[in-house]
Amino acid sequence: MQSDRPLWTPSREFIEQTPMKAFITWCEQRFSKSFADYDAFHDWSISDRADFWTAVWEHCGVIGTRGERALIHGDIMLDARFFPDATLNFAENLLRNTGSGDALIFRGEDKAQSRMSWDELRALVSRLQQALKTAGIVKGDRVAAMMPNMPETLALMLATASIGAIWSSCSPDFGEQGVLDRFGQIEPKLFIACDGYWYAGKLQDVSSKVRAVTAKLGVPALIIPYAGDADTLAAALDNGKTLSAFIAPFVARPLEFEALPFSHPLYILFSSGTTGVPKCIVHSAGGTLLQHLKEHRFHCGLKEGEKLFYFTTCGWMMWNWLVSGLALGATLCLYDGSPFHPDGNVLFDYARDEKFAIFGTSAKYIDAVRKGGFTPVSTHDLSSLRLMTSTGSPLSPEGFSFVYEGIKPDVQLASISGGTDIVSCFVLGNPLKPVWRGEIQGPGLGLAMDVWNDDGQPVRQEKGELVCTRAFPSMPVMFWNDPEGAKYKAAYFERFDNIWCHGDFAEWTEHGGIIIHGRSDATLNPGGVRIGTAEIYNQVEQMDEIAEAICIGQDWDDDVRVVLFVRLAKGSELTDDLVKAIKAKIRTGASPRHVPAKIISVADIPRTKSGKIVELAVREVVHGRPVKNKEALANPEALDLYANLAELRS
Repeated sequence: MQSDRPLWTPSREFIEQTPMKAFITWCEQRFSKSFADYDAFHDWSISDRADFWTAVWEHCGVIGTRGERALIHGDIMLDARFFPDATLNFAENLLRNTGSGDALIFRGEDKAQSRMSWDELRALVSRLQQALKTAGIVKGDRVAAMMPNMPETLALMLATASIGAIWSSCSPDFGEQGVLDRFGQIEPKLFIACDGYWYAGKLQDVSSKVRAVTAKLGVPALIIPYAGDADTLAAALDNGKTLSAFIAPFVARPLEFEALPFSHPLYILFSSGTTGVPKCIVHSAGGTLLQHLKEHRFHCGLKEGEKLFYFTTCGWMMWNWLVSGLALGATLCLYDGSPFHPDGNVLFDYARDEKFAIFGTSAKYIDAVRKGGFTPVSTHDLSSLRLMTSTGSPLSPEGFSFVYEGIKPDVQLASISGGTDIVSCFVLGNPLKPVWRGEIQGPGLGLAMDVWNDDGQPVRQEKGELVCTRAFPSMPVMFWNDPEGAKYKAAYFERFDNIWCHGDFAEWTEHGGIIIHGRSDATLNPGGVRIGTAEIYNQVEQMDEIAEAICIGQDWDDDVRVVLFVRLAKGSELTDDLVKAIKAKIRTGASPRHVPAKIISVADIPRTKSGKIVELAVREVVHGRPVKNKEALANPEALDLYANLAELRS
């Protein structure tokens, strides 16, 4: 497919039926405006944020009292407050629907399947709400969960939010110290855990970990049955209960929702923690709700009754993003376990069977499907699928092409990027614009996103720092245990005064799209020239001999040299000829400056629980420095492969 033509272009009929187009027309009438195109509308959304976010509230029918003021101190990012007079409840907005239709559909590999209607979900939340109150959980208390992505997890979150308590979660594959590094900082009043989980067809026992974590947290534990023996595990704890015992005294009754300020804490999310103890990022109920409504309704076009799927765990912010789909009446399709068990068709089987409208996943998953030789376009009826989203790491141009050649030729592909820091996206899909190979379609409405050089000047078609120049609702409320805000300020505002610096190395394209070249702190600087690691991955991962790669800068001879580690495909060897081929591919596909000084074969590549490769951790190991928090990694043993490599001493 030619690179000078878009991969997908929305038809006029498609555009006219999108919620985005309806919203623009509504805003023109509501505010007596006229917008020539989407770019003009986006300009208005950041120049008049008070009216724009008021429009999101009104158009999406937020349940709550908005108050008169939409924004105060808007010019000072750390002081800005959206809807300072408003009250709402996050759970009430997600539980607005009733009836026998599906609210949640769940698959746990090939081991478990279930469905939960809106009425069943509301009934379970009601019983949990009463049980939490009886257990002494009140507004502001933290509830921490180490849980699979299953319906009970979502119901527990909603019950927690309904009374104004604060929810925090991780997945059950975290090690004991990884759980304590997170939940130990926030001092929860209740710890929730499963009795086991399935991965790659095997039962994963968590009983010893649950006992240890519960003892060290020193709080009551609620054990949710899934893949083990909940009764035995709960009985082994000093203060443990099973789910059935916890809610047994209560019958479903009308739900009660605590009216809370817009900025009331809803979630505590955690940074990846590969350079130290994870930062505890506190997000507000109002900011999270408005931002997710905007992204779901307008950027994703989500409509009531549609099926929304994201492949995620409860330790990744995409879980928090996914669950907000309930606020628009969508049916959430949950999945827990390996996306390749029993084989690589499992998620596409799910999409076919349940008729997903939106299929969300990671760039690494798309690449693994491509390299695994799977071609859903020829094996699965995906006629219902209209949007596929990808995040977690930059999606390569080859990944873009594969979606259209191997999955579905007429789908909108939205590469999206944001993060835990904002529990949402800075740049994402746009149903009114074409999809160009290798490019994110553009910035989100209401977000004054830009790319700046080191001198703090905006640049076009030149790599620089991804920044946001004006405050937005889903900025964190605070970091936990950061009373003076020093950690918060250091994380985002040290580089440029009163400007959010996100830490991504980015570039505007000629089409008004965005390319993310990797994390700024992982960029390479050979000869003082900044190079994004994604530019190298985009080349080498096209090669059949390479399964995966990770690239770092090694301090060498008063400069920095590029070192590329490759995990080879089965049956391949890193011969001199392959090394030459890799260098030639990078030289012609990227530039001579991108060509690594060293190419080294490794058996594994370390990654976080959400699948992101950890360049910084590898860089630390290569330089003989300690990695402060290996518990954040899914495969910490892989780091040992990078220590004391003879190839790095010459």
